[in-house]
Amino acid sequence: MEANNSNLASLVEKIIGVDAATRVNRLMTIPAVFAVWECGRASRKELAQALNMVLFHDLLERVPTGRSYTEDVAARGGRVFHDHGALRTVRWQHNGALPSGETAFTRLLEPLGYRLNGIFPLDRIGMTGRSYVQQDCPDQIPQFFVSELHPEQFSPQFQAAVTRVIGDSRDPLSPRGQALLDQLARDSWLPVTDAITLLVQLRGCFARQHSTPHWSDYAMLLTESAEMAWIATEGNTFNHVTDRVADVAQVARQQKALGRPMKPTIEVSGNGRIRQTAFRADNVLRQFIDADGGLIEHEVPGSFYEFIARDMVDDAAVPMLDLGFDAGNAQGIFRMTAASRNQGAA
Repeated sequence: MEANNSNLASLVEKIIGVDAATRVNRLMTIPAVFAVWECGRASRKELAQALNMVLFHDLLERVPTGRSYTEDVAARGGRVFHDHGALRTVRWQHNGALPSGETAFTRLLEPLGYRLNGIFPLDRIGMTGRSYVQQDCPDQIPQFFVSELHPEQFSPQFQAAVTRVIGDSRDPLSPRGQALLDQLARDSWLPVTDAITLLVQLRGCFARQHSTPHWSDYAMLLTESAEMAWIATEGNTFNHVTDRVADVAQVARQQKALGRPMKPTIEVSGNGRIRQTAFRADNVLRQFIDADGGLIEHEVPGSFYEFIARDMVDDAAVPMLDLGFDAGNAQGIFRMTAASRNQGAA
């Protein structure tokens, strides 16, 4: 690990292995704040950073386009700066053993030192987004953008399909994991051995917790919400990770010139300080249950890789980086995982 932070090294290596940890360390900027640590005691900010490194690695394993981009950056001697990761949830009473909506993740994020930083109505797609910033190092440790889908805003047929898809969800967080979160919330640190045990469970929370969906339910969901159809196959995995760059337009031009599948436009926030674009989602093969109860495979949108540029808030009492988000930007970026409606007729 950069600056030889033995806590970060132990946490990440024990979860994804030495080779993968070395690779993600080569690709990601490790904030300077981690140059100081206390051996054997993992702070909440170290756990937050380690979780983001593990989830960043997991996404690159699923997103070849993002992996190629980050390898290009590393080949030029640079590193990407992970700004935030995003995930999707469903606020629904029929959610099996998994807590409904974002509560499945606030119970993890708050002990890691995260606090709510903004609420964003995503009315066009029947969702609400919330951003969480790590309060120890808000501009250096990646944020989380957690969105909730609201099935009650869709048709009764859609709601029934949602229940069939997610109604058997399991809760990946064990009583031991919850106890460690409680201890972390109280003390703001854990012994490294306990932190590793917790990190294993935290990683498991960013996955699909429900069983294989029926193809007919996926097709039905897709007619009303590409986002819910995505959740049906991908669950609570990271929807995207984001590289904070100086010039989004320049990155977009470079990536288009390489023939990579870029979003055609750049999203600009209402205040003009936040600019975002992204690669289109890489497709993945996922299993479904067909009408006869057998397993079939279809290609569907997976996760993607995003780019963001943030300006300073110059009119603040103390100049600071604008760590906000924009509802219009988010809804535009979410289109990167929109499947063709024709997929539901296959």
